[in-house]
Amino acid sequence: MEIRRRKRRRSFTLIEIMVVVVIIGMILGLVGPAVMGMLGKAKTKNARSQTKLLKDTVNAYYLDCQTYPARLADLLTNPGDDKWAGPYMTVKNIPKDPWGEDYLYDIPGQETPFDIYSYGADKAQGGKSNDTDVSCWDE
Repeated sequence: MEIRRRKRRRSFTLIEIMVVVVIIGMILGLVGPAVMGMLGKAKTKNARSQTKLLKDTVNAYYLDCQTYPARLADLLTNPGDDKWAGPYMTVKNIPKDPWGEDYLYDIPGQETPFDIYSYGADKAQGGKSNDTDVSCWDE
Protein backbone atom coordinates (compact mmCIF):
# COMPACT_ATOMS: atom_id res chain seq x y z
CA MET A 1 0.00 0.00 0.00
CA GLU A 2 1.28 3.35 -1.00
CA ILE A 3 1.07 6.09 1.54
CA ARG A 4 0.23 9.38 0.01
CA ARG A 5 1.58 12.41 1.58
CA ARG A 6 -0.70 15.30 1.79
CA LYS A 7 0.87 18.48 0.69
CA ARG A 8 0.16 21.21 3.11
CA ARG A 9 -1.15 24.31 1.54
CA ARG A 10 0.51 27.34 2.84
CA SER A 11 -1.97 30.17 3.46
CA PHE A 12 -1.25 33.88 3.49
CA THR A 13 -0.20 35.34 6.77
CA LEU A 14 -1.85 38.38 8.23
CA ILE A 15 1.29 40.43 7.62
CA GLU A 16 1.38 39.52 3.92
CA ILE A 17 -2.26 40.52 3.52
CA MET A 18 -1.64 43.81 5.33
CA VAL A 19 1.34 44.59 3.06
CA VAL A 20 -0.80 44.02 -0.04
CA VAL A 21 -3.59 46.22 1.34
CA VAL A 22 -1.09 49.00 2.14
CA ILE A 23 0.39 48.82 -1.38
CA ILE A 24 -3.06 48.98 -2.96
CA GLY A 25 -3.93 51.94 -0.72
CA MET A 26 -0.77 53.78 -1.78
CA ILE A 27 -1.52 53.20 -5.46
CA LEU A 28 -5.09 54.43 -5.05
CA GLY A 29 -3.83 57.46 -3.12
CA LEU A 30 -1.58 58.42 -6.02
CA VAL A 31 -3.85 57.55 -8.94
CA GLY A 32 -7.28 58.33 -7.45
CA PRO A 33 -7.07 62.15 -7.47
CA ALA A 34 -5.87 62.18 -11.08
CA VAL A 35 -8.76 59.97 -12.17
CA MET A 36 -11.29 62.08 -10.28
CA GLY A 37 -9.88 65.24 -11.86
CA MET A 38 -10.30 63.76 -15.33
CA LEU A 39 -13.86 62.71 -14.49
CA GLY A 40 -14.68 66.27 -13.42
CA LYS A 41 -13.24 67.71 -16.64
CA ALA A 42 -15.22 65.21 -18.70
CA LYS A 43 -18.47 66.24 -16.97
CA THR A 44 -17.72 69.91 -17.65
CA LYS A 45 -17.03 69.20 -21.34
CA ASN A 46 -20.24 67.19 -21.53
CA ALA A 47 -22.22 70.07 -20.02
CA ARG A 48 -20.67 72.50 -22.53
CA SER A 49 -21.66 70.33 -25.47
CA GLN A 50 -25.19 69.81 -24.11
CA THR A 51 -25.76 73.54 -23.55
CA LYS A 52 -24.57 74.28 -27.09
CA LEU A 53 -26.90 71.61 -28.46
CA LEU A 54 -29.80 73.13 -26.51
CA LYS A 55 -28.81 76.60 -27.79
CA ASP A 56 -28.91 75.38 -31.40
CA THR A 57 -32.27 73.74 -30.77
CA VAL A 58 -33.72 76.92 -29.26
CA ASN A 59 -32.45 78.88 -32.27
CA ALA A 60 -34.14 76.38 -34.64
CA TYR A 61 -37.39 76.85 -32.70
CA TYR A 62 -37.00 80.62 -33.07
CA LEU A 63 -36.46 80.37 -36.83
CA ASP A 64 -39.73 78.46 -37.22
CA CYS A 65 -41.92 80.25 -34.67
CA GLN A 66 -40.35 83.77 -34.59
CA THR A 67 -40.37 83.58 -30.82
CA TYR A 68 -38.19 81.84 -28.25
CA PRO A 69 -39.72 79.03 -26.22
CA ALA A 70 -40.94 80.07 -22.77
CA ARG A 71 -39.20 77.02 -21.28
CA LEU A 72 -36.96 74.25 -22.57
CA ALA A 73 -39.77 71.69 -22.36
CA ASP A 74 -41.52 73.61 -25.17
CA LEU A 75 -38.94 72.13 -27.54
CA LEU A 76 -40.73 68.79 -27.12
CA THR A 77 -44.36 69.87 -27.51
CA ASN A 78 -46.37 71.57 -30.22
CA PRO A 79 -47.35 75.12 -29.22
CA GLY A 80 -50.41 74.87 -31.53
CA ASP A 81 -48.76 76.98 -34.21
CA ASP A 82 -48.97 76.10 -37.91
CA LYS A 83 -45.35 77.21 -38.36
CA TRP A 84 -44.06 74.64 -35.87
CA ALA A 85 -41.78 72.03 -37.45
CA GLY A 86 -41.00 70.19 -34.22
CA PRO A 87 -40.49 68.42 -32.05
CA TYR A 88 -37.02 69.87 -31.99
CA MET A 89 -35.56 67.12 -29.85
CA THR A 90 -36.12 63.40 -30.25
CA VAL A 91 -36.00 62.62 -26.53
CA LYS A 92 -38.83 62.26 -24.02
CA ASN A 93 -37.37 64.78 -21.56
CA ILE A 94 -34.86 67.60 -21.66
CA PRO A 95 -31.55 66.10 -20.50
CA LYS A 96 -30.22 66.94 -17.07
CA ASP A 97 -26.73 68.32 -16.60
CA PRO A 98 -23.96 65.83 -15.74
CA TRP A 99 -24.46 66.59 -12.02
CA GLY A 100 -28.12 65.56 -12.12
CA GLU A 101 -29.68 69.04 -12.12
CA ASP A 102 -31.98 70.65 -14.69
CA TYR A 103 -30.38 73.11 -17.07
CA LEU A 104 -31.39 76.66 -16.24
CA TYR A 105 -33.05 78.71 -18.97
CA ASP A 106 -33.51 82.47 -18.77
CA ILE A 107 -35.39 84.48 -21.35
CA PRO A 108 -34.29 87.17 -21.93
CA GLY A 109 -30.70 86.47 -21.03
CA GLN A 110 -28.34 88.93 -19.38
CA GLU A 111 -26.76 90.12 -22.62
CA THR A 112 -28.31 87.72 -25.12
CA PRO A 113 -31.85 86.75 -26.16
CA PHE A 114 -31.68 83.70 -23.85
CA ASP A 115 -29.27 81.89 -21.55
CA ILE A 116 -28.94 78.17 -20.97
CA TYR A 117 -26.55 77.28 -18.19
CA SER A 118 -25.58 74.96 -15.36
CA TYR A 119 -23.95 75.91 -12.07
CA GLY A 120 -21.49 72.98 -12.25
CA ALA A 121 -20.50 70.45 -9.62
CA ASP A 122 -21.04 72.76 -6.65
CA LYS A 123 -24.59 73.64 -7.81
CA ALA A 124 -23.96 77.27 -6.83
CA GLN A 125 -23.23 80.36 -8.88
CA GLY A 126 -19.55 80.97 -9.55
CA GLY A 127 -16.77 78.56 -8.78
CA LYS A 128 -13.51 77.41 -10.28
CA SER A 129 -12.21 74.24 -11.91
CA ASN A 130 -14.96 71.56 -11.82
CA ASP A 131 -17.29 73.93 -9.95
CA THR A 132 -17.30 76.55 -12.72
CA ASP A 133 -20.59 77.57 -14.30
CA VAL A 134 -21.22 76.33 -17.85
CA SER A 135 -23.19 78.47 -20.31
CA CYS A 136 -24.33 77.95 -23.87
CA TRP A 137 -22.39 81.09 -24.81
CA ASP A 138 -19.02 79.78 -23.55
CA GLU A 139 -16.44 79.34 -26.25
